Amino acid sequence: MKILSVTAQKPDSTGSGVYLSELVRNFESLGYEQAVVAGVYKEDVIGLPESVAFYPLYFKSEEVPFAIAGMSDEMPYESTVYGQMTEEMVKVFEAAFEKRVKSAVEEFKPDIIVCHHLYLVTSLVRRMFPEMKIYAFCHNTDLRQMKKIPLRREFIRSQIKRLDGIFALHDEQKKEICQIYDVEEEKIRVVGAGYNQTVFHRLEKIEKENDKYRFIFAGKISEKKGVMSLINSLSYLPWEREQAEFVLAGGYGNQEEYDTIVEMAKRAPYDVIFAGKLTQTELAKAYNKSHVFIIPSFSEGMPLTMIEAMSCGCKVVITDLPGIKPWVEQRIEKPPVFFVTPPEMVNADEPIPESLVCFEKELAQKIKECAEFEMKELPNLHQISWQNICEEVIRKSKEV
Repeated sequence: MKILSVTAQKPDSTGSGVYLSELVRNFESLGYEQAVVAGVYKEDVIGLPESVAFYPLYFKSEEVPFAIAGMSDEMPYESTVYGQMTEEMVKVFEAAFEKRVKSAVEEFKPDIIVCHHLYLVTSLVRRMFPEMKIYAFCHNTDLRQMKKIPLRREFIRSQIKRLDGIFALHDEQKKEICQIYDVEEEKIRVVGAGYNQTVFHRLEKIEKENDKYRFIFAGKISEKKGVMSLINSLSYLPWEREQAEFVLAGGYGNQEEYDTIVEMAKRAPYDVIFAGKLTQTELAKAYNKSHVFIIPSFSEGMPLTMIEAMSCGCKVVITDLPGIKPWVEQRIEKPPVFFVTPPEMVNADEPIPESLVCFEKELAQKIKECAEFEMKELPNLHQISWQNICEEVIRKSKEV
């Protein structure tokens, strides 16, 4: 079987990009021939296996003169916000992707197409190839875009309904897909996420030193990932300054917002270290040195970083967003995860300012409880695997 994977953005950056890349690597290990279409910049170094045929669509080029359209309004690299695209930009975007996907299909001749995000490019692919088997993964940012902006909404909804199958991260997301796209429930399979066991595991040469509590956040350094609230929450913690340190690992897209976060960190009662964007190997080492992983986001599908951090021996503090807690508790016995009640939200991922104080106080309380919780053994993550997800895709594609 030959598999073509399609994404509108970088195939190895952000959670959905890592998700695609890991599926590609695991499909390769299972012996499948593959190709990938993705939106990138000419200077990007793409870390796909050498055997994979790559069909890049270059943004900020003569063909597409603007930055990559990001599924999140704030990406960890230069990007265009879908909601701010003009009609002319949308037409250029659509024409370029149709051309690139058409070339890939004609040259590579895939048996199935696997798209990422239930959004515009996936809809174009479905319309272009009505007779092919086409499947798509939901990554949650697509649902948020459908709720927030009207861009091609009815066209997208009409094409997503016609997909041969959809893969959801958890049961709550499955319900939301049915509501937003009017999709038959039988078309959707809940597959969750995986993690790369060869990279993310306990490293014998790295000990978790107990001279102080070490906390780490990994993701976009942005307000919507809860980073500002995390820094605000530090003032509610009871320890002396030298008893704790916080590492923020990740890139950013909004310079002004990032500068504000840096200034907030300078006034924090504990050391806040900006580690920058780390490779997966570097991130695994950072997790291995840390006691607690914190992800206080206002919107998430299934954060891969949570699973990766646990596999490296971290306890976790995370916002109790829809679907995550049941998924974790069904697959991990006694998970070392502390959930924080999210703030009240408007427009899918915008917290009401008046509700943030309560959120930040509870976040601090859960950070304290998590740090002081004694984890006697590593959680068993044997049910969580990229290969399992790949095999589910293949099973689905073989159904009549």
